Amino acid sequence: MTRKSFCALLLVLFFCPTLFATTIYKWVDEKGVTHYSQQMPPEKQAEKLYSEDIEQQRVGFVAPSASAAKEPVPSEMEAAANEINQKDKEQAKMICDSATHQLNVLNTHTNLTRKNAQTGEMEKMTEEQRQEQIAAQQERIRLFCTQ
Repeated sequence: MTRKSFCALLLVLFFCPTLFATTIYKWVDEKGVTHYSQQMPPEKQAEKLYSEDIEQQRVGFVAPSASAAKEPVPSEMEAAANEINQKDKEQAKMICDSATHQLNVLNTHTNLTRKNAQTGEMEKMTEEQRQEQIAAQQERIRLFCTQ
């Protein structure tokens, strides 16, 4: 066999997708989950598929549609904050200053203690509690600190 004919044969084999087709087994388990595998499942009734027969799904061709704009409904906390902001500007400013100060402390210190409301004893604040407090103070700043 000459070198040219060998290269031509290799190219034909390389570009022939049916040679690379595999058998795929499809079955549904007792929980209703569909499985695909190249190995037949033991003791299961499986549908035999061939990879060249499976039509690939088009991916990424549909642009997302914008949902209808809904008027945001304020939560109870937002409604209470709006009421305080409208009726008592001084109290709103005090809440803003307090939240800003507490957020500054929470962000600059990691080893914090606080008083347990039930026992009255001082206990170390966990990182999860610290992160919860940071989120709470950021929410208070969002609600009470008007720009």
